[in-house]
Amino acid sequence: MISKKENMRNEIRSNMRGGNGDITLIHMIEKADMMGKIQLAARVQIPVGGSVGKHAHEKDAEIVIVVSGTVMAEENDSAHILSAGDIMFTGGGDSHSFTNYGDTILELIGIIIE
Repeated sequence: MISKKENMRNEIRSNMRGGNGDITLIHMIEKADMMGKIQLAARVQIPVGGSVGKHAHEKDAEIVIVVSGTVMAEENDSAHILSAGDIMFTGGGDSHSFTNYGDTILELIGIIIE
């Protein structure tokens, strides 16, 4: 299967998981095409001052890859500054949140595994 960027579905989520701003999800592959293995595979764009609120991954796990920008990533009760090329994995009931910590749009790749 090939997914061309011009055919990817864009979705705007306001105040995602209790965060701030309008978050853009560019669905790289639709859930229905992933054979029940992955819930989400998307480029996530967070505007300056925007965030994705704290949420737990109880029955799934998420891989987050920073593509560009700077992110304040909170994992459970600790905070980390991540930049392009850094990766975060959250699962097993752990929680995380993301805040655009820079002065440009933050872009992440998020993959949620069942």
